[in-house]
Amino acid sequence: MLDLAAEHAALQPALDAAVREVLAEAAFIQGPAVGQFAAELGHHLGGAHVVPCANGTDALTLALLSLNLPAGAEVIVPAFTYVATLEAAALLGLRPVLADVRPDTFNLDPAAVAAALTPRTGAIIAVHLFGQCADLEVLGTLANAHGVDLVEDNAQALGATFQFASGKIAHAGAVGAVGTTSFFPSKNLGALGDGGALFTRDPARAALLQQLANHGQSQKYHHQRIGLNSRLDTLQAALLRVKLRQLPANTAARQAVAARYDGALGDVSGLQIPARDARSSHVFHQYTVQVEGPGRRDALREYLHQCGVPTAVYYPVPAHQQPAYAYLGYQAGQFPVAERLCETVLSLPMHPLLTAAQVAYVGEVMGFYLANN
Repeated sequence: MLDLAAEHAALQPALDAAVREVLAEAAFIQGPAVGQFAAELGHHLGGAHVVPCANGTDALTLALLSLNLPAGAEVIVPAFTYVATLEAAALLGLRPVLADVRPDTFNLDPAAVAAALTPRTGAIIAVHLFGQCADLEVLGTLANAHGVDLVEDNAQALGATFQFASGKIAHAGAVGAVGTTSFFPSKNLGALGDGGALFTRDPARAALLQQLANHGQSQKYHHQRIGLNSRLDTLQAALLRVKLRQLPANTAARQAVAARYDGALGDVSGLQIPARDARSSHVFHQYTVQVEGPGRRDALREYLHQCGVPTAVYYPVPAHQQPAYAYLGYQAGQFPVAERLCETVLSLPMHPLLTAAQVAYVGEVMGFYLANN
């Protein structure tokens, strides 16, 4: 699916130098590289305040903590997402409320969000799935009209942008009250371990998030709030600084790979290539197709495996059918788009070093199978 060893090999001298510098400084927790990385990533995001933390799930938890919602408040989340989106809300005593997604972009359907809003709603979490933005225009308008906060889960779309009707172009993750991301190694900007961060344009919220991520303390041993111990360690920050410099080039390479996939697969019967929202750039964390017909996705996946092509299914079970969330009371059939996507989506190999020949091979074997089965 990706080739991290090859990606890192090209950066080995710079990565080695970063490690040596951290070892020499011996400031392994909250060392200089953490603040330097936060400033550099903030510049990359058009001047947003960046608060690093330990991982993407902590980032979501801290984002919701910063909203100071009452116990039991409702948080609207997509029915088609990774479980961490629900998990953060549930662990804080909030109630995840699911809304279906669009069948083309896989992102939150604003109409479903509008139907899910109640007086108990405290926040909407927009997940920018697979590399492009959810409808920040309409979701932001809905949030403002109902006095709730918009949180952006930007773990899969770091570097994407969204153009509003006014012509304003904004960075994904830096539009709502707070944005979050993950630096899990497979992400477009991945650490060599775990890590995460929060984004905001509000300096007061940034200070609050910093406090919440550090045991709720304003200074050592003085705790104003209940918080977490959630830190991006210095070594990961130093390595991420190296990789951040390559992010624009890697994004362009991913987009070129996606264009080749489009050319190879666009005319294949029984297959839907990824849709693009014209207002959003797409950084292609995943290149995810839909395979039409009952059972065909899994059969195609097995055939691709036999042909040496790795694939992945994100996500095979919709959130409302996970046993951990049965207490929410949802039933099969309530979120038909999410349920269908769980049976039809298939993510193909995607990384900056994927060659034209490799993409052509994937297209050839997929086209052959779907034409004959």
